[in-house]
Amino acid sequence: MPKDKIILGLDPGTSVMGYGVIQITGNKMSMLQYGVIHLSKYANHEIKLRKIFDRVTSLIEDYAPDEVALEAPFYGKNIQSMLKLGRAQGVAMAAALRLDLPISEYAPKKVKQSVTGNGNASKEQVAEMLKTLLGIKEIPKLLDATDALGVAVCHHFQGGKTASGPKSWKAFINDNPSRVKK
Repeated sequence: MPKDKIILGLDPGTSVMGYGVIQITGNKMSMLQYGVIHLSKYANHEIKLRKIFDRVTSLIEDYAPDEVALEAPFYGKNIQSMLKLGRAQGVAMAAALRLDLPISEYAPKKVKQSVTGNGNASKEQVAEMLKTLLGIKEIPKLLDATDALGVAVCHHFQGGKTASGPKSWKAFINDNPSRVKK
């Protein structure tokens, strides 16, 4: 039987950052909290980073997660946006690392695939599936919150393994003996 644990999922952003906290008890998954951190009201990027660090630290103190899962930034055409997004993710990671929490990253397609079965699902489809899986009463206006819950659920479905997979062919074969043809 799986160990009971709490997972904090984060969807980093520089205007809005989503967070979601789920609890795993035996085979049951339940939502503890989800929401967004509004950052667009701060003009200075450094202040936004400080707010991310403070709020993630506060979430960790409030919910005492065992693990933290983040959505990895997707590659876009605007290098400046990517740099700022990477900084936001780094600050969120630093808040978790400061408290020695294990961190995993998942690509957006991996999260969508894990939650809905379709790596090209829309944010709305992810939110609808999470509504069913976690018993959410109403989908929030800002889907960054459900995106963050999706990251936490993906992490749980992946068994806490990072998206990087096995480190070698030998490790893959050991982990997947049924997939080896003789």
